[in-house]
Amino acid sequence: MNTGDEGNAIIRTLLRHGLLLAASFVMLYPLLWMVASAFKPESAIFTDLSIIPPSLDPKNFREGWFALQSSFTTFYWNSFVIAILVVIGNLMSCSLTAYAFARLEFRWKQPLFALMLGTLMLPYHVTLIPQYVLFLQLGWIDTILPLVVPKYLAADAFFIFLMVQFFRGIPRELDEAAQMDGCSPWRIYWKIIMPLSLPVMATAGIFSFLWTWNDFFGPLIYLNDSANYTVPLALRSFVDATGTSAWGQLFAMSTLAILPIFLVFLVFQRLIIEGVAMSGMKR
Repeated sequence: MNTGDEGNAIIRTLLRHGLLLAASFVMLYPLLWMVASAFKPESAIFTDLSIIPPSLDPKNFREGWFALQSSFTTFYWNSFVIAILVVIGNLMSCSLTAYAFARLEFRWKQPLFALMLGTLMLPYHVTLIPQYVLFLQLGWIDTILPLVVPKYLAADAFFIFLMVQFFRGIPRELDEAAQMDGCSPWRIYWKIIMPLSLPVMATAGIFSFLWTWNDFFGPLIYLNDSANYTVPLALRSFVDATGTSAWGQLFAMSTLAILPIFLVFLVFQRLIIEGVAMSGMKR
């Protein structure tokens, strides 16, 4: 390659990276503006569009944490409890169901698997009213049970499908060798399949946590008492229909609300990528 071609390649590379940086800034600007607004006084939030706050005054954080009837300690605790219980339920029930579909033989296996996949195409709103009536009859309204119990019954078909694809990639020779040693299907699942399935289990657990932490519609339907609110519901309480919303406190608490999601993704991003990639290929 001559000097002219090398120069053109460098220019193309610089232009490409410049466009990517510009596009990244455009996408990140609303988030950066929200974080900056958390440190601004109320009067400057919508008049100053800069992403650099004039000072790092934590006033909005202090006042926002105790601005509602209950402190955000309660809301964070509620969200963490629900999220952790959902993660445990999804990993237990979905992995057992996926193991049955991927490694066991039983009657109506294929039709049941197709029916399970069909539930992926059902919008959440289609089953909302029947589920609400059921939970109302059980006396579960205004508790976390409607948000948690279905996860222990393998209600998330997406995670089942993800795990089935991963389990199918594990050599069946391991099952046959274990059966020759006298292992039961349960022991094969627990001693062989689970230790080899860390990437997909981590992926399912992380996505379960993220989706549950961000869920607004479910808690809005089933939780009435403000003491039971999750973080997304508590953030909505800052927006007043009369127009006297506490925007500085809202942005401050919103900034804190995304920190757990950011930290989880930052720590486990390698497992997320590995789990998704290996679920779609044979090993």
